[in-house]
Amino acid sequence: MEPPAVPEQQEEEEEEEEGAVPLSMAPGPVGCQLFGYVGIEAVLDQMKIKTMKTGFEFNIMVVGQSGLGKSTMVNTLFKSKVSRKSSQPGHEERIPKTVQLQSITHIIQEKGVKMKLTVTDTPGFGDQINNDNCWDPIIKYINEQYERYLREEILITRKRKIPDTRVHGCVYFVPPTGHWLRPLDLEFMRRLSKIVNVVPVIAKADTLTLEERAEFKQRIQEDLRTHAISVYPQEDFDQDPEDRALNNRIREKIPFAVVGADQEHQVNGKRVLGRKTKWGIIEVENPAHCEFPLLQDLLIRSHLQDLKDITHNVHYESYRVRRLNESNRPGLGPLNGLPAKGEASSHL
Repeated sequence: MEPPAVPEQQEEEEEEEEGAVPLSMAPGPVGCQLFGYVGIEAVLDQMKIKTMKTGFEFNIMVVGQSGLGKSTMVNTLFKSKVSRKSSQPGHEERIPKTVQLQSITHIIQEKGVKMKLTVTDTPGFGDQINNDNCWDPIIKYINEQYERYLREEILITRKRKIPDTRVHGCVYFVPPTGHWLRPLDLEFMRRLSKIVNVVPVIAKADTLTLEERAEFKQRIQEDLRTHAISVYPQEDFDQDPEDRALNNRIREKIPFAVVGADQEHQVNGKRVLGRKTKWGIIEVENPAHCEFPLLQDLLIRSHLQDLKDITHNVHYESYRVRRLNESNRPGLGPLNGLPAKGEASSHL
């Protein structure tokens, strides 16, 4: 007895099934099994090599009244004399009548990685009897850097790599009073946290006892919550549960109680960064002595790229949208070199 004839359509379907791609090879959800090594993770090596060749930029601003150790803290952070006072040795430094911004740029290299670091200091902030609107020059400077980046970005023929002078992080030095935040501190952080990543720290924390430090930190956290001031890392920008868990631990510690010192001392046969007092050596990088290591980890080792991402995707984006909306209002011409409505919009 002859087997039944197979229809031509059924034969074609069987041939297609024989040449079909196995399910494990077909596009599917993340985590599908592969038959062999593809080498996808090599993209990380490519990114690393490219970054090492081109380097990257990081711009930090330090704000606080005179005598809180801002320059010393920055030098301690980057293990280098990246922030220097302008006065000559033996010369008495005058307090500026207004806030004067001073930027110093250095190239720092470590294990083949090159970083262009710009530190902006704010002499005169909070030093006057009348500090009304003393934050205006700082706000103006931050917005000017956004404007400069925006002008480069909207050019029809623009550079492959736009120079980035935008402020990625603003470290605000709170005086170690042990009381509540001053109105000046609250108003500054309220205004600046809307346009830049603000990281508050308690300066010269060694002037407080551990109990005073804990109480002062709690009062500052209460002040920030009461006045709805969102400092970095902001809860709204946590990307996933893992980030949220890490940032929650950081938020519990903010503001960091820090001590700055750029001199080395001998402690138990080791050279350590610290400050000598009549009670002993305060080791800056010892977590038992101060929270400087937490600040260093946040700004450099764990959140540097996140600071840059939030600056670009949140703060700069907000500025960009506002400026372009201003330039497109009916009846208004170009503003500060931005295109008017209908002009050169295809390259945005």
